[in-house]
This record gives sequence, structure tokens and C-alpha cells, in this order.
Amino acid sequence: MSTAGSPVSEGGAPDRGPVRPSGLLDLLNVASVLLDAQGHIVLWSPQAEELFGYPAEEALGRYAADVMVHEQHHDLAVKLFADVMATGEGWAGAFPIRRKDGSTRLVEFRNQRLLDGQGQVYALGLATDRSTLRRLERDVALSTRMIDQSPIGLAVLDTDLRYVSVNPALEDINGLPADEHVGRTPRELLPLLDVDTFESGADEVLRTGRPLVDLSVVGRTPADPDEDHAWSLSLYRLEDTAGTVLGVAASIVDVTDQHRAGVEAEAARRRLAVIADASARIGTTLDLDRTARELVDVAVPELADIAAVDLLDAVVGGRRSGLGPAEPAVIRALAVQADRSPDGLEAADPPGQVARYGPDRLVTQCVRTGRPVLVERVTDEDLARIARSPEAAGLLARAGVHSYLAVPLIARGEVLGALDLKRAGNPLPFGRDDLLLAKELAARAAVQIDNARWYQNARDTALTLQRSLLPSHPSVTGGLEVASRYQPAGATTEVGGDWFDVIPLEGGKTALVVGDVMGSGISAAATMGRLRTATNTLASLDLDPAVLLEHLDRITQSLDHSIATCLYAVHDPGLRRCRIANAGHLPPARIRTGRSPELLDLPTGVPLGVGGVAFSTTTVDFAPGDQLVLYTDGLVETRRHSLDERLDQLLTLLDDPARPLEDVCDLLLRTLHHPDNHDDVALLIARART
Repeated sequence: MSTAGSPVSEGGAPDRGPVRPSGLLDLLNVASVLLDAQGHIVLWSPQAEELFGYPAEEALGRYAADVMVHEQHHDLAVKLFADVMATGEGWAGAFPIRRKDGSTRLVEFRNQRLLDGQGQVYALGLATDRSTLRRLERDVALSTRMIDQSPIGLAVLDTDLRYVSVNPALEDINGLPADEHVGRTPRELLPLLDVDTFESGADEVLRTGRPLVDLSVVGRTPADPDEDHAWSLSLYRLEDTAGTVLGVAASIVDVTDQHRAGVEAEAARRRLAVIADASARIGTTLDLDRTARELVDVAVPELADIAAVDLLDAVVGGRRSGLGPAEPAVIRALAVQADRSPDGLEAADPPGQVARYGPDRLVTQCVRTGRPVLVERVTDEDLARIARSPEAAGLLARAGVHSYLAVPLIARGEVLGALDLKRAGNPLPFGRDDLLLAKELAARAAVQIDNARWYQNARDTALTLQRSLLPSHPSVTGGLEVASRYQPAGATTEVGGDWFDVIPLEGGKTALVVGDVMGSGISAAATMGRLRTATNTLASLDLDPAVLLEHLDRITQSLDHSIATCLYAVHDPGLRRCRIANAGHLPPARIRTGRSPELLDLPTGVPLGVGGVAFSTTTVDFAPGDQLVLYTDGLVETRRHSLDERLDQLLTLLDDPARPLEDVCDLLLRTLHHPDNHDDVALLIARART
């Protein structure tokens, strides 16, 4: 027996502090009445006072039938009392009573005979209002029936979060019978469930008393150990009528279908976001390497932890390539990206490197068939077919690569290469949604890559043509020391038509030419070559510079409406002077010892090909040590600065007449020509020798 204020648990160990009494008996308000063998009242509880309306001092000692029973039921009550006292068998049932105020009430009785230590016999009656009892019975029956038949999983847990009871629906959800639940915690029963969310929520509810509704819990139960399910969990604190915290009630609804639909919707939203991002980021230029880098930057880490863009080497060279069943793939790596995976990065082919992959390799299979290759869970044997070498396979294993996906890059019906994807840090394997996303990315990027590689091939052809048309000259010719540079435009811009020339003439004279054909590409390079050839031919006639430009003007007019600017100068070391004519070109700079650099004030003239305007020749002094700097507009023109500012900057850089000409060329290009400038540059510097 436990004493008040020091309760004892069923196992005999003291509970963790006083437990407040349950309010259920108070709600029933059970009255206790004790009668002696003659039927006189010897004990009368406060509840009896309330139920019958008689205070104890009026009831004690009186014959019970006179106080408690209406006259019409007097004989029946006496008989029932006699039967209980004679047989010792208790009696239970409903019996009408009469209250002090004369009203009657139907009361539920439990009567039994008692025997004290001296052998005296007594009758104990326990009574409560029947309507109150029936209401509680209905509530209990309704609650029990609803709990048992509810399709929602329901559980009651104590304050230690141990199951007290579960309904059949929760038995089905967890795949365990009720008796295996009782006395155990969810963590003990369901280790594959997100128990942390449940426990933290239950602790909060026990502490605050505020319900938590619609918590999301994901995991697996013994009912379906191979598939993840999702449940909506709601928690409520349980208290008795006296406010004692009894535990937590939990309702669990399976929302797996809704959860999967939400996951699929989120995956679709993510795919659209990645595709939109790819549309904005891939193909911003026509540079092949940059386009490939843009693709791997989109793929990592959104889709993969390691990504590479590999093109067939024949495709990079502008040739079509089809692989036979036993033919290896010769692949050129264009770009590689890895998210916090140095081993994975080291295992990949370095950008620009060409590698041979045997017919059994997965990337070879991808580019040969033009179909994706998906290995959801990679084994050691798979790594050997993925990596370029056994050493690389070891690096991939060390990086934790566990899933692989290769998607072909196909543009205009031609397989260009593959987008190679691996997962290491992301624990999920590649799935159907990832394959759809990778195919969409590859399809969009392949067109941009194809455009870039054809453009690069055309640009390389034009650049080769242009370089082949530019002169190679000795550093000293006639009376001049000469240095020159040709700088192509940025990698994303077509080759232009800029040119320069150094032409030896009779009598030790030298012609210096710089020009710029409007437009770009092979057409501009070809026009430049024709004008350079014409200039060399005309220069051999020792024509006046203005007359030579007039001939070039007529030639240019015949070249499909081409237009070009040109500056033509002839140096005569004997006379120590230069004769110069200008056809719409920027003025040259002259550097003289002891003087500030200057731009020569020449009549500008009109570009070649315009026609109808005469050119003029200007003669300027050009003594030993003097320098003449000829250049095209790509050196000085920008979108952010005025031409005057840039020309002033050019003169500032020419402040040292003694600086070697090669160094001057490098200084001007390094300082004035920005790599992203969309125009090429021709630069020619000549210094008069003693």
C-alpha cells in the first residue's frame, strides 16, 4: 500500500514525485453508505449527503429504508437488504431513491456484505447518479468504438513516450500487434523512422500543452520495410480533470501519395529551374571551351558532384565520326567540374587532353549508340569501365563515386560526345528524373557546342588564312629598324581584316603600310590579302603615296563593295624624311629624341572603296633615332573611353625613345588591347637608323 504523497508504481519502485488523484471518481461523485445488521445508517459520506439531500447528523442512526427509499419501494428495499445480509452475495442494479426534498432519482447501486474483526456484519452501499454514469459509459463506448474503427492511426503514450495503447489502424501502419507496442518507445520499435521529429514534437507538446498538427514524418516500418512512406503526425497533451499530465495522444495519417506527388512536383520545378538557368548560362559566347565549362557549371552540384564534357576528337576537328562495335573512342576533354571532390577531379581527363577509351568503356558505349548509360549503383567492376585507367578507378573509389550517368551530346543528328556525370557526396543514386533532366541539358547544350565548334573551325581557318597573308620581315630593312605585331580579336569574335606590311624599295627606301578591311571572317581576310598583294605591286612602281592610294581605291571598289582604311608611308633615309598618305585611317605617332611624342597632323582622306575624293601626300622629317608608330583602331578604341583619351594614353606610353621596339610592341598591346576587345590589332613600329 502506498501512502498519500508517496505513490508506488506497479513494479514497487517509487514514482518520480507525487501523483495527483484522478478526477474520474470525483466526476462520478460516488456516495458511500454503511449499514449495521439491523439496517441502521452508521456511516454517511459527504457524497451521500449531496446525493440524498440529508446531512450526516440527520441520517446517522436512522433506518436506511426510511431515509433512502420511497414508501412504495420500502418492502423491495428491505428484501434486497435481507438477501445481501443472509447470502453474502452482493447486489448491483438501478434503484429509485427519495431525496429529502421529496424528489426521486434513479441511482446505480453496488451493495455488498462486510465483516469486521469482531464478527459484526455490515452492509456497504456505493451509489452514483445513473444519468451521470450512463453519460460516462456512452462517452467511453463512443471513444472506444471510434478509436477501434478509425482508419487513422491513434496512439496514447505516457510521459516517457512509451506506448500505452494503439488502435488497429496503427497496428497495420507499423506492422506490429498492440501488445508489442505497449511499454516500448517508437525509437525501440521503429528505428527506420524519423523518430527525432516525433520525439522533439512530443517533448514540446508535453512541455507547453500546445498541440502540434501536421508534422511530416518520413521513413519505413515493418509493415513495408523496403519503401519509404510519409505520414502526417498530430500530437496532443493528455490531462485528467485535475490537470495532471498523463502523456501524449498521437494521430497518424498515411500521406505517402500526396508526399510523392509533392516530391515529383518539386522535382519538376527544380528541373524547370535548372533548364531555365541552363538556357541563360550556356552558349553566351561562341567559344567552344567556355560553352563546355558553362554546361558543367550548371550540372554541378545541382545534378551531379562530378561532371565532364567530352567530345570526339574527330568532331572537334570538324570531321564526322562514327564508331564501329569494336572501335575505341578517341575523346578530347573540354571541361570538368567537381564539387568538393579533389580525387574525382584528379581522376577526370584534364581539359584539352586526348584519351582513348576502349570499346568496353561506358562512355564509348554512350557515344557509339547515341543512348544514355545509367548505372544507379556503381560496383568496382563498373568503375573499371568508367575510369580512363586503373589509377583513375582507384581515385573514383576513394572519392566515393556510387552512381554514374552518361548522356550523349547530339546536334543535327550527329553524336558530338557525352556529358559524363557522377555522384559521390549526394547519397541518392541517379534516377528517372535525373535522366530526364540530364537529357534536356545535353540536348540544349549540344546545339550550342555544335555552333561553337563550327564557328571555331571557321575562325581558325580565317585566322590561318590571315596569318599566312601577313608578312614576315627582317628586324632591319633599308634604313629602318622594324618591329610588328598582329593580335586577333577576342576568342568569341570572328577574325578581322587588319594588316601591315614592310616593303623594301629601290635606293634603300622602305614602304610602311597598315590597313583595316571593314567586316570580319574569311571574306575580310581574303580582301585583306588581295589589297596587300596590290599594294606590294604598286609600291614597286615607286609611286607617290597619294597616287598609290588612288589605285588601291579603284581596286577596292571592284571587290564586292568592300571598304578599308589604309595608311601608306615611304621612308627615304637619304633625305631623312617620310612621305605619308592617309585613306580614313587613324594618324600615326612620331617619337623624336628630346621631344614629346606626337600624332602627325595629316589630311584624313576617305576610306578605300568610297571613291570620288582625291588623296594627298604629306612630307615629314624623320631623322635617325626618330620612330613612327602605325596601328589599327583595335588598339585604341573602346566602348568606355573617348578616342581622344585613348590616343593620349598611347602617347604617354611612348615616352622612352630608347626603349627596344619589341618591348614597345608588347607594352602597347599589354596596356591598351583588352582581351575581350571585339576587334583585331595590327601594329607596326619603325625607327630610323643612323
